[in-house]
Amino acid sequence: MPGKRLKRKKLHRKLFTKNRLVILNEDTFEEIFSLKLNLMNVFVVASIGAIFLISVTTFIIAFTPLREFIPGYSSSKLKRDATELALKSDSLTIALKKNEAYILSIQKVLNGELEYAKFNKDSILASSEEVVPQVKLSASEAEMELRKKVAKEEKMSQSAATKSGSKKSK
Repeated sequence: MPGKRLKRKKLHRKLFTKNRLVILNEDTFEEIFSLKLNLMNVFVVASIGAIFLISVTTFIIAFTPLREFIPGYSSSKLKRDATELALKSDSLTIALKKNEAYILSIQKVLNGELEYAKFNKDSILASSEEVVPQVKLSASEAEMELRKKVAKEEKMSQSAATKSGSKKSK
């Protein structure tokens, strides 16, 4: 235990012993700059400087076009082009399916497998489209009550309008 204490005291003494950094003019030995430092101050300043340098470099790479030069990052133009091409390929795939269905139906007609009177280009194109599921669109009870109330009010307003119209005519 006393050995560890001595090592700690030596380390503490080395870290916090004041030293002077002096910059002199070599010809005249005139002191240009002087600074009192200890080893702990140098370590703290160097660590903060390294963290600052790393954060500035990261910021420059992340938020400027320089990131495009790093392998793995793609340019924004490339991403935009890829999105446009994906949309075009989807629409071309749909058009291709419609054309294939149309050509197959024409082949059936030419081979005599299909009656000519039943042949309709629109029905063929409609069959190649995806089927949309039916949704139940029935009114709720609250909506039905509201409809009855509105209908009753309309009847009352119409009957009042016809009564006032008949009074004016007399």
